[in-house]
Amino acid sequence: MGRNRTLLLIAPAVLIIGVFMLIPMFIALSYSFLTANPYGGVLPPPTFDAYVQFLFQRDFDDSLVYSPSYIFIILRSVYLAVATTGICLALGLPVAWYIVCQTPERRRILLFAVTLPFWINTLIRTYCWILILRDEGLANGALRSAGIISDPLPLLYNDGSILLGLVYTFLPFMVLPIYSTLERIDPRLIEAAHDLYASRAAVFRRIVWPLARPGALAGATLVFAPALGSFLAPDLLGGGKKLLIGSLIQMQFTSSRNWPFGAALSTVVTVVVLTVFVLRSRRAQEDQR
Repeated sequence: MGRNRTLLLIAPAVLIIGVFMLIPMFIALSYSFLTANPYGGVLPPPTFDAYVQFLFQRDFDDSLVYSPSYIFIILRSVYLAVATTGICLALGLPVAWYIVCQTPERRRILLFAVTLPFWINTLIRTYCWILILRDEGLANGALRSAGIISDPLPLLYNDGSILLGLVYTFLPFMVLPIYSTLERIDPRLIEAAHDLYASRAAVFRRIVWPLARPGALAGATLVFAPALGSFLAPDLLGGGKKLLIGSLIQMQFTSSRNWPFGAALSTVVTVVVLTVFVLRSRRAQEDQR
């Protein structure tokens, strides 16, 4: 009776995961092994051309020519996702610790401030950065008013602006898991360390960081996974000049009409994200031992 009740309770979650996650993943995987239809969609003859296209392009005589351009896009995407994760960790850990050290009333206010961006559409928030970073935007205007520069700085449409947009978008995903972990730390541990004349650096290295590591790993996963496949910030703040894998996938299903290659890219991103989740799960199990 209890087992049947448990199965009944988890059935809606399993159904939602199966319909909205597993089935689309299998569809994308099957599309990646089919032939591209010039007018969009796929054709039945199976082929590995979508995966060959990662490293080779077909010349006019249908011969394969080595072309690493897509590999560079993937490497740039991974680099920016890793950089986004690292910056979010460097910013999120002290912010979460500061919130934990406040009174309960101030904690609620600060947590509200951290979650406030979720109340605003991501597209609107990204467009606001365009208004700030463009040549006639607020940043260049403030620098010229202060006499620091005479000509506007190229703050927009580069890797730096994309990285800024990604960090701004995903920073709350790092702060909240770390905060939930740090909140459970017994303050008496910190007091005991200070009573034993431990420095602040030693307290952080031997007490705070080991206890905050599970939250940091969870936050890193929540930041890295969406940052790797993000296409909104690269498309708007990169101006289409700096393609990332998310923008490349979107382009394959729209203007390029190469659905198999877009599905192959999606499959690769999914495999990378699942690998990160598996490694994070193993690390969490090792920390619990």
